[in-house]
Amino acid sequence: MALKLYNTKSRTVEEFIPLNEKTVSMYACGPTVYDYTHIGHIRKYVGDDILRRTLTLLGYDVKHVMNITDVGHLTDDADTGDDKFEKSALKEGKDVWDIAAFYTDYFHDTMRAVNALPPTIEARATDHIAEMIALIETLVAEGVAYETPHAIYFDVTKDPHYGELSGQKLSDKETAARDDVVIDPDKKNPADFSLWFKRVGKFADHVMHWPSPWGDGFPGWHIECSAMAMHFLGETIDIHTGGIDHVPVHHENEIAQSECATHKQFVRYWVHHEFLLVDGVKMSKSLQNFYTIDDITARHIDPLATRLMFMQTSYRKPINFTWDSLEVANQQYKKLQKFAAHHEEVGEVNEGYKNIFIEGLSDDINTAKALATVWELLADAAVSEADKWATLLHFDTVLGLNLKDVEKFSISDEAMELMKKRDSARQEKDFAQSDELRRQLEGLGYEVLDTAEGTKLQ
Repeated sequence: MALKLYNTKSRTVEEFIPLNEKTVSMYACGPTVYDYTHIGHIRKYVGDDILRRTLTLLGYDVKHVMNITDVGHLTDDADTGDDKFEKSALKEGKDVWDIAAFYTDYFHDTMRAVNALPPTIEARATDHIAEMIALIETLVAEGVAYETPHAIYFDVTKDPHYGELSGQKLSDKETAARDDVVIDPDKKNPADFSLWFKRVGKFADHVMHWPSPWGDGFPGWHIECSAMAMHFLGETIDIHTGGIDHVPVHHENEIAQSECATHKQFVRYWVHHEFLLVDGVKMSKSLQNFYTIDDITARHIDPLATRLMFMQTSYRKPINFTWDSLEVANQQYKKLQKFAAHHEEVGEVNEGYKNIFIEGLSDDINTAKALATVWELLADAAVSEADKWATLLHFDTVLGLNLKDVEKFSISDEAMELMKKRDSARQEKDFAQSDELRRQLEGLGYEVLDTAEGTKLQ
């Protein structure tokens, strides 16, 4: 079944046809590791993971590259403001390298918690400075980049297609909207973006720096992704993912510098994930609605419930996160875990439900439809329990809910003894003792059912 994807560049849903018949090159914008990974980030990376798993289910071999930005990202995406790492290091009283290492580890821990597959290649910006410098040299030689005493800039007026991704005219670009922005007076155009910052002026004492043909300095944020994507995947790649906020600046700049260097199409399909709001507003530490995986586990909610919650909405629609909605997803996840715990015999995958599931995912990764198929399957009395379990395991290769690893249901010796005592208490009509024994069994994690045959546990 052919996969259809919404392409941000064309603004239409297109049939996905990779450059190579069975191999897909996929580049995902990764984290800037100066702060904690939050639930908004998690939504994007779960979305990437489901896209990758869907491609694999459809028979493709996916080469998935993701960057770790550990240098060069300033507090404004338009290459102005302060360095995010130095600002974080100053706040926490740490070294910038320690900041990057700590938050990279936190990101990895978060991805494991939500069962996002690690990329085929994880590329750290600081490991690929040479590739960035080589790309900048090409852009200078092509006459689309220029040098000032402060930096090397890309001249956006040299790219006739600049702005096509976002649909934003160059004349509409807003710059220097904040009072604290420092503008290089030697920039030719306000929208020109930095490829390389020199270690002068406000960055004279920048801790992260490398030698270059233009003197000591460090790369701009935008050049990193282009250099690493093309280094690992070639000059034209199939899929590039990112957050919707990357469209007007970061990804626009990636396209411009990449295509002006190679004179080839950089990306064939642009996939962007929408925002996650919290109680209807943007996440902010000042509003105390900035949540991480630690906040989720502190409420005794399984992190995989967040994955289930995200799949209930299209990746192209905003999600309004509330604790109530996550708790509902957690209860749904417990139902799936209970089913997994009570089934060991694996039958045959039901082809009818399998086709409906794939049909949903093939429709621009319609995870809501795919999830609806799961619940329909489990409620279908015409499908054997063994076949349901086999089909659910097949679905879970994309859902990523780790159902195969759920511990199988068993009754401990302690619980067996409590059951016997409770049945005796009920026969003797000692309801106070029966209720107390019920509480003890529930305290052991069992659901207690009263049946004609006696106490049953689930």
